[in-house]
Formats: sequence, C-alpha cells, structure tokens
Amino acid sequence: MIDLPTDLPADLVPLSWLIGVWEGTGVIDYPVDGKQLRGEFAHRVSFSHDGGPFLNYSATATFTGDDGSTSVPLVAETGYWRLTRPATDADSGPGLLPPLGVTVDRGVDDVEALRAASGGFPIEVSIAHSDGMLELYLGEINGPRVDIATDAVVRGAGAKEYGSATRLYGLVDGHLLWAWDIAALGTPLRSHASARLAKV
Repeated sequence: MIDLPTDLPADLVPLSWLIGVWEGTGVIDYPVDGKQLRGEFAHRVSFSHDGGPFLNYSATATFTGDDGSTSVPLVAETGYWRLTRPATDADSGPGLLPPLGVTVDRGVDDVEALRAASGGFPIEVSIAHSDGMLELYLGEINGPRVDIATDAVVRGAGAKEYGSATRLYGLVDGHLLWAWDIAALGTPLRSHASARLAKV
C-alpha cells in the first residue's frame, strides 16, 4: 500500500506516488566492444520535496557482477522532476532572480489545465551524473506510469560516449519497476538496465 502525502503543492499531486525511498535489485545487460556486460546491482532511489513545485531525486547503485563476488560502486545521480508548464512572472529565476510578479498558489484547476489529450501530464526530468553527464528528459506521467526520453545530453570532456536514453517507471503491486535504455559506446539505443524496488 502506498501512502500519499496530503500537504503537497498542487503541481506535485500527479507525481506524489513516487515520493519516498525505494530499494531493491536490478540487472544490467549491454553489449560493449563485442562483449556482453551482465550482472546484478543493488539500487536505492529517493524522491522527496521541500515545498517547491518539483521533486528532488537521487539514486545510487552498486554492481555485483555475474559471480556475485564483485562489488563496484556505479554512477550516482541527482536531479529534479517537475510538471512541464510555462514560467510566469510569479516564478523566480533564472539563477537567483526573484519573481517579478505576485506569487500565487497554484491550485487543482491550474494543474488540470496541463493535462494532455492522452490523460497524462507532461513532465521534465533533469539529472546530473557523478561521471560528468547531464540529461534533460521530457515525457509524460499518466497515473502510475512514467515514460521519458532525453531531449538533451551534455558530457564533460573526459566523459564516455553517451548519446541518448529513455526511461520507463511504473508502480506495480506496490513496487517501483523501471527500465533504462541507452545509446552509448557505439551501441544504438537498446535495453541496458532494469530494476524492481520496494518502498522502505
């Protein structure tokens, strides 16, 4: 059973089922230079909020390898998830600039106006990786399902080749299931990792 907070900003209601800490295991299966990289990993994902119209996101993973004896920390991620909506004078930014207009609380009707013809809500997800990658995902949250794809990928000069990605998240039988497809290291977009996480 998922407990949903009742004190959220209206913009977070469609995302509310994600809030909490999720832990579990997953599998990696991806070809690189003629070799198939396979193994299991332990995964921890956290979604939280601090009163703003976005969710804070963080995730860590540890690779255990085929034989279960290897333990290698994998990339850590941090970022933000939010509904896609036009910025107004009531919003702060860019940078540290304060709002130019009167700040007003957004309500259910404001959020409902963002609903797409599909019944879901458009979302933006920005993620920074500890290995020098930055991703901007665009997509949709529709009930307990999230489908997102990269709109932009930025790599530091020393980062490995990484072109694009898609992610799918879903709430199934009280568990957070996700799948991550990537185009990287000369391999076109294909399945790379998936996991099943329980709320802790």
